[in-house]
Amino acid sequence: MATKKKAANVLRCPSCGMLVRPKKDEDFPFCSDRCRKIDLGKWAMGVYKISSPVVDPDVLEDLGGLTGGQSKDADDE
Repeated sequence: MATKKKAANVLRCPSCGMLVRPKKDEDFPFCSDRCRKIDLGKWAMGVYKISSPVVDPDVLEDLGGLTGGQSKDADDE
């Protein structure tokens, strides 16, 4: 007879790999505030990046307005 496996209730901290329980640890998904700050620092330094480019034309147009790029209407003037 086949046995069913229970879903894992224990995960690993993304910074150090220590075991973390979702409902028990207040810093979830991290094991501590220190690991949370290390992860935030990696985001701030640009270690984590979105690898695929934005290809949706509407999104690119919106981003152009936010970054100082010219919109289509500005070229007509």
